Amino acid sequence: MLVAACAACRADDGVDPGAIRIGMANALSGPAAGLGLQLRAGAHAYLDKINAAGGVNGRRITLVSMDDSYDPRQTVAATRTLLDVHKVFALFGYVGTPTSAAAVPLAAQRGVPYLFPFSGAEFLRHPVQPVVFNLRASYYDEAEALVAQATAGHADARIAIFLQDDEFGEAGKAGVLRALQKRNLKLAQEVRFQRNTIDVSAGLDKLLRQPPDTVIFIGTYRPLAMLLRRARSAGLKSRFMAVSFTGTSELIKHAGVDGEGVILSQVMPSPADASDPLVRQYQADVVPAARNYGSLEGYADAMLLVEALRRCGNEPTRARLLKALEQLKMTLGENPVAFSAHDHQGWSRVYLTQVQDGAAVPLRAH
Repeated sequence: MLVAACAACRADDGVDPGAIRIGMANALSGPAAGLGLQLRAGAHAYLDKINAAGGVNGRRITLVSMDDSYDPRQTVAATRTLLDVHKVFALFGYVGTPTSAAAVPLAAQRGVPYLFPFSGAEFLRHPVQPVVFNLRASYYDEAEALVAQATAGHADARIAIFLQDDEFGEAGKAGVLRALQKRNLKLAQEVRFQRNTIDVSAGLDKLLRQPPDTVIFIGTYRPLAMLLRRARSAGLKSRFMAVSFTGTSELIKHAGVDGEGVILSQVMPSPADASDPLVRQYQADVVPAARNYGSLEGYADAMLLVEALRRCGNEPTRARLLKALEQLKMTLGENPVAFSAHDHQGWSRVYLTQVQDGAAVPLRAH
């Protein structure tokens, strides 16, 4: 009994004899709710399977989920509740750049792992932060793929950016400018809109005055759907592109026929591509109605989390988890994932898709 009591004293928050508590705060309501709901559903699909088989080293993984409505102020409150009330072991699956910017300082201050956020922002990658690990490609990677597509066969293409006026928009803009500079091009136009709104009228008016060849959109699915609807109605012929964070399946649902032809970068293989071993495993655990890029990413994130926890052994600590992640090399399906002390991004692969007949059809991988 004394030995057990001493072990309990040494245990980090969130580690109980039969469970490990993992905290997730992301958008489960509001105009970006589809992103958080999809990511959580995919993570649950994998974690439920692991728990049904006995958990990890005899402990079930309990996912404590909270809603932040994609609002950084709510993210801070939810994160404090997860750390102080629920006393979670790690933070996992946050959605967004402004929300991550609010949460990471809290995680770093307490040495709590901040794992696999749904964001490609550069500040989560460089400089390397000890507690932050990313699976997905960066916005630099996604912007490079989109600009390469926009300029293929049209080296002097006029490219505009329509961005959310916050840290997410700035992160995406930095990637686009970097890709343009590489090709000796300048941004043709920049217009902005406010987070968690669908008020895109002023930005559209600017586009109509000087129509570009391509508009790269940095935002979520509802404002893009509104922009597409009004742009098509106004006769704007520009081609539209968007990054993965937009939310592909939700965009298709909200935009309808106005979404046809939009090109989106993705950081996961197609959730319909059963030739990929990762996707085959995912399809076995996720019902067809819940299959989308968001839930596939949540599923892959959970796979990494489970493997890292396994490597912590029977007495997991946050320090051991971080060390296990820095030494982790594995494959997700056919995709190699590797971290190191100097690189906390697991992979950089980007896939391009185009909306055709109400579905995202793969173009090619980068």
